[in-house]
Amino acid sequence: MAIGTPSTVPSGKDIFLRRVIEYGLLALIVLSPLPAASVYEWSILGIQLISIVMMAAFLLLDAKPAVNENTISALKWPSRLLKAFGAFLLIQVIPWPGFLVSVLSPGAAAFRRDFHPLFPSSDFLSFSLVPARTLQAGLELLPYILIGFLIIRIIHHRDQIRRILIVLVAMGFFEAFYGLFELARSTPRVLFYKKIYNLDSLTGTFINRNHLSGYLEMILPLAIGLVLARIDFFAVAGKGWRDKLVQFAGKGASQNILMTLASVVMGLGIVLSRSRSGAFVLVFGFILFFGLTVLYFGKLRARQIWMRNFLTVTFWIVIVLSLYVGIGATIQRFGGDNLLQGGRPIYWKNVLGMIGRFPLLGTGLGTFGYVYPAFEAAGGGEGVLLHAHNDYLEFLSELGLVGTVLLGGAVFLLIFKAFMMWKTRVNPEMKGLALGGLVSIFLILFHSLTDFNLQIQANRLLFTVVLALTLVMAYHGRTPGRVAQLRRFSR
Repeated sequence: MAIGTPSTVPSGKDIFLRRVIEYGLLALIVLSPLPAASVYEWSILGIQLISIVMMAAFLLLDAKPAVNENTISALKWPSRLLKAFGAFLLIQVIPWPGFLVSVLSPGAAAFRRDFHPLFPSSDFLSFSLVPARTLQAGLELLPYILIGFLIIRIIHHRDQIRRILIVLVAMGFFEAFYGLFELARSTPRVLFYKKIYNLDSLTGTFINRNHLSGYLEMILPLAIGLVLARIDFFAVAGKGWRDKLVQFAGKGASQNILMTLASVVMGLGIVLSRSRSGAFVLVFGFILFFGLTVLYFGKLRARQIWMRNFLTVTFWIVIVLSLYVGIGATIQRFGGDNLLQGGRPIYWKNVLGMIGRFPLLGTGLGTFGYVYPAFEAAGGGEGVLLHAHNDYLEFLSELGLVGTVLLGGAVFLLIFKAFMMWKTRVNPEMKGLALGGLVSIFLILFHSLTDFNLQIQANRLLFTVVLALTLVMAYHGRTPGRVAQLRRFSR
């Protein structure tokens, strides 16, 4: 049974409003990567406005879509942590008595004393060193929480799930194919603008090759998951090759071929982006697919071999095409000199110094670029460092231990709940789709150790969509009684 308004035929008004929400989501997926990954203020505003329209449409629904009780149970603690995180951001922004700030965040008081001589005379101080920026960053983060909420509340049907996944794969294919096209030109462009940076790398409509790589890393597993779901891989594994070929050809062979082609093109795009982390993550992704499938199939060796062969063929197609097109420049970036010139170890050492000064409450969400220069040691790199090149360290420096536990805990619980439910899935379609979502999440979290993909709006939006959609797929069609039965059986 589901909680919410009793299931009835929706009115014409509700059908229209639900379409506004779904098409608004599809519009965000299509448009967000195009204007340089939505790093501009006007594109960020566009994401905010569309999310507001979508949320308004949801509030105007006469009959809210019912939600599975298992999903509600899974969301209980993550939603509490997110609410607590919202309260934490208010605590960072609101002025507090100066003595309280000195006790709870002595680093903040000392920082103002050293760099803002007028502040120590103030009776009230905020924990955030730049409260206006923290408020702005909080408002930029809010749309993604709303979008995740709307996906869980509105996207319930298989056709909706598939439609979103196909649009995502289409955008990944477009970014990789367009990047290949511009890479081959003597005067490359980024849509309507002349390309200035990373001229020797595939970047699509992104500016930074690492961010394009992160974007493709999240979509490539979804394409593979779609293929696995369409051919009912988890049902046919272990059968003979003839049965597998009949299954592959009988369920829309042309679409399966297109999805496989899109996977190969995206893999090629990751390699030719010349992102070192992307190359590592690409290999890790195939290993992860195989490992999770082994976990599902247990000791059934025949099925493990079938999965290994499928992934091995796809992987080697990517490698051969990469060698043919030209992978030398990518390999060169793994040389010792290039690794040492990256500067990341120096950045991380300086950021750890920041974290040590503001361990509990941080410097304030969104304030990294304002505070980091005060901690930059000699030889810390050229130019102004706006991000830590490690999402975890950046969040920890801005949010402190308290904020990081609240935000990270909510995300971790959602992933954990989706993974635990995926392990019990029997339906081969949702098993394959959810597997693609889980691998997608794991890959971007792994890449975030060496970059700041989750600070880029297009990638942040994509991560939100994949995380919420994976939860939906993992719990799709599950009833409380069925879950309890499977849990007893698994014991």
